[in-house]
Amino acid sequence: QVQLVESGGGLVQPGGSLRLSCAASGFTFRLYAMSWYRQAPGKERELVAGITSAAGNTNYADSVKGRITISRDNAKNTVYLQMNSLQPEDTAVYYCNVNVRGLAYWGKGTLVTVSS
Repeated sequence: QVQLVESGGGLVQPGGSLRLSCAASGFTFRLYAMSWYRQAPGKERELVAGITSAAGNTNYADSVKGRITISRDNAKNTVYLQMNSLQPEDTAVYYCNVNVRGLAYWGKGTLVTVSS
């Protein structure tokens, strides 16, 4: 079965950096686009970034452009989210997502807290 396991979250000061990882299994990872979403307290889940299967194309929410980079390692079945210049408004649970044969799969998420 499809499994997505996020890691790398934690507490970071404003201006700091974190690298999130999402380890995928149960499907042919290299064939599927991957995405990162986040959900802040009291808010709806929103798309942060996406990357195509061959990593040829990426897309980002306007709020994170220039600060966050999505990448993938198809040999490791892992997608990453490098986050720099973090701000308190980036505080959220970050989720990995893939759509496989019409079904959306989500990990359990990893909490990122940006606070001094």
